[in-house]
Amino acid sequence: MTEVPDRQAQRRRVPAPARQARAGSAGRTPSGRTPSGGGRGGSGRGPGRPAPPRRPSGAKPLRLGSPRPRLRLVGLALTLVLSAFLVRLLQVQAVDASTYTAKAQQNRYVVQKVEAERGGITDRNGVALASSVDANDITADPTMFTREATGVDDAPEQAAALLSQVLGGDEQEQAEIARKLRTENTMYVLLARRRTPQEWQQIADLKAELARQESQDPEVVNVLAGVFSAPSSKRVYPNGELAAAVLGWVGADGEGGGGVERQLQDTLAGRDGEIRYAQSGGRQVPTAGLSEKPAVPGSTVELTIDRDIQWAAQKAIGDQVAKSEADRGYVIVQDTRTGEILAMANAPGFDPNDLTKADSSALRNAAVEDAYEPGSTAKVISMAAVLDEGVATPQTRVTVPNRLHRGDRLFRDDIDHPTWHLTLNGVLAKSSNIGTILATGELGDSQAEANKVLHSYLRKFGLGQPTGLGFPGETAGILAPPQDWSTSQQYTIPFGQGVSVNALQAASVYSTVANGGVRVEPTLVRGTRGPDGSFTPAPEPERTRVVSEKTAKTLSRMLESVVDDEEGTGTKARIPGYRVAGKTGTANRVDPTTGNYRGYTSSFAGFAPADKPRITVYCVIQNATEGSYFGGQICGPVHKQVMEFALKTLQVPPTGEEPARLPVTFEP
Repeated sequence: MTEVPDRQAQRRRVPAPARQARAGSAGRTPSGRTPSGGGRGGSGRGPGRPAPPRRPSGAKPLRLGSPRPRLRLVGLALTLVLSAFLVRLLQVQAVDASTYTAKAQQNRYVVQKVEAERGGITDRNGVALASSVDANDITADPTMFTREATGVDDAPEQAAALLSQVLGGDEQEQAEIARKLRTENTMYVLLARRRTPQEWQQIADLKAELARQESQDPEVVNVLAGVFSAPSSKRVYPNGELAAAVLGWVGADGEGGGGVERQLQDTLAGRDGEIRYAQSGGRQVPTAGLSEKPAVPGSTVELTIDRDIQWAAQKAIGDQVAKSEADRGYVIVQDTRTGEILAMANAPGFDPNDLTKADSSALRNAAVEDAYEPGSTAKVISMAAVLDEGVATPQTRVTVPNRLHRGDRLFRDDIDHPTWHLTLNGVLAKSSNIGTILATGELGDSQAEANKVLHSYLRKFGLGQPTGLGFPGETAGILAPPQDWSTSQQYTIPFGQGVSVNALQAASVYSTVANGGVRVEPTLVRGTRGPDGSFTPAPEPERTRVVSEKTAKTLSRMLESVVDDEEGTGTKARIPGYRVAGKTGTANRVDPTTGNYRGYTSSFAGFAPADKPRITVYCVIQNATEGSYFGGQICGPVHKQVMEFALKTLQVPPTGEEPARLPVTFEP
């Protein structure tokens, strides 16, 4: 009988791995059951769990990686990033807080300049010569013309096209407006200065109409929404060309461009103020803080000019320049007692209200900017030196030949004549060059010594130095030291050639004689009136004695002979009822273009009443090309016309006395 082994004993004898392999390959136990894994010696796997793979012999056991290093690296990176944010936060909030606050304020707040009202300019009687009226500066905020703000790419071009319809200008100016509207990193640009209120109203109406259309049609863009205005002022000259060269003009930048406007810029301009307000989207935030620094208006300047006398002088010189077809002319009218300039007229002139139509050569004040050789009007200085030095009297006899040889030249008078037998008074009355050379030659024992004496008197009368007026562009003229005088200058300077002056210097010479030999520094400003109405007079002018009172009175009597005596050259300057003292001048003229002598400088200088002087009038015409060019012929009538008007305007009574007639000639 075959013995059946005990199943439990067999199961104990089979090695566990082999049993597991069989079970794994069959998937079931021999009994057909799935092993429960709960029996003794089982693998411990749950039902249906596959057997773990066999490890190759000699292989190291697998070990899971530790996550800690990776977590430390990530933590370190996060720490560094957060530290950087923390440092930046501390810098913004603590270290640079004030800087960023200022930047924020700058972007949020808008500062607009408030222009000070420019002071006016009046004549001596308070009549307005220059004033300021309300105007508007047209401004814009470029940030409101971007695509982000408008939704279109060409908002600046559209706006520029609309604005040019009102502001005027060509395609280039329109393109410039568009360029300004495209400016980056700013909320303010200036498009146009000092436009009339009517022009701004037209722009405002266009802006309002576009806003209305935009509210009704989303396709419409209000391209003018970023255009604004700032209050300003515009300079106007109510009398047009009257005294334009004296007044000057004001440029687009608000600065005086010439004349008194430039000379007294700081006084007239005042001090600008400013308004600071918060904005959002280019519009003021009404609830935010608003600060204002008020502007201080400029002072009004009162000139010594008399408007009516200025008008008479300007008309007279303008008519004669046109009649003579001359390059230009000027007239100075001066109060002999005070040195105040009552008129300073230039022709041709210009209208400072519209400089686009002005000739650039007419913009300057030629009466003080032109340096020219005065000719025979300067002989009064030579005669003053001779009389004051006591080397001659009005009755001193002077024999005047037809020609005079001096140095390397042969001198002559303006007309051919036989030998004249003249008194010193006659030399002046007939304006003899030769007689003047002979008379001034007596000022020293040698010609060099005589030159020094004459030079000292030329300087004392104000030649070769500024007049003291302080006018922009004023020339000091040309007067060389006596040791530098050439051979010809030694003899031409006594009769007004080889030395240069401006018109005001020449007028001042005659005012000095009229004022008893005392030179009063010329003045153009009487004073200023501040915004509070207080008047501040100008400083008193400097007074300098040049010649004795006796010499001045003698010269006055000699100058009367030029006008009153039939043999004088200034008879066309006579004024019925008034005694007039004066002197003609006709000098060779240096052409400013070529530097050579071409044409003539014609002039007449004088004062009245001769016995009690009140007014000096000096007239010059440069390069007359039609008719006569002699000073007595073309400037004498201008002198008479202006002098007569001034005497009546100032209510100067007639003289009523006959002049003392000095002899002109003598019998040899």
